[in-house]
Amino acid sequence: MAAISLPKHSPPFALPTQARKPHSHQTLSIIPKSTQSQFYGLKLSCPSSLSSPLASRASGSRKTIVAKVTEGSIPPDFKLKDQDGRIVSLSQFRGKPVVVYFYPADETPGCTKQACAFRDSYEKFKKAGAEVIGISGDNVESHKAFKEKYKLPFTLLSDEGNKVRKEWGVPADLFGTLPGRQTYVLDKNGVVRLIYNNQFQPEKHIEETLKFLESQKI
Repeated sequence: MAAISLPKHSPPFALPTQARKPHSHQTLSIIPKSTQSQFYGLKLSCPSSLSSPLASRASGSRKTIVAKVTEGSIPPDFKLKDQDGRIVSLSQFRGKPVVVYFYPADETPGCTKQACAFRDSYEKFKKAGAEVIGISGDNVESHKAFKEKYKLPFTLLSDEGNKVRKEWGVPADLFGTLPGRQTYVLDKNGVVRLIYNNQFQPEKHIEETLKFLESQKI
């Protein structure tokens, strides 16, 4: 009997299998990168550009007062009317120390005490070579009456609209209801050497500025 030779067959081909890629853990954007944290093994992060509406409203509602005039700086010049309606500029006092004090309003108890304390010590300021200037948002007529009533020997300037107060960055009082009470001492070169703020003890402004002027050669 004749032998039948069958062709040799190669082993059956294995169907190509696609290697299963391990699942990559994708990052879910929820929390800013700066505050990445682990929550049951899931890393939560998000671009720093995203923020919640509540956070935006909260940050927008907070107002920080930043002083624009600081010790060591030269404040912006101004031109304001004095109690007689004459234009007075800060730059015209260059060459001598100047005490510029911002106060809330004429005829209020604290401001009257402060003005009279400057009046009573005015000769000491002159002896120190310094000029005194008071600034508030009152008009020229109010300043004239205030100066004459209390016989104030120094200049009062009218900053209606509080433009200069805002440019200098004078803060409001503790409750934000009144313009603040702040005093600046400038040297003969127009550089601020002292800033003193005390809303509730107006006479302390005179004591502190005199003490500084008498102890410094400015």
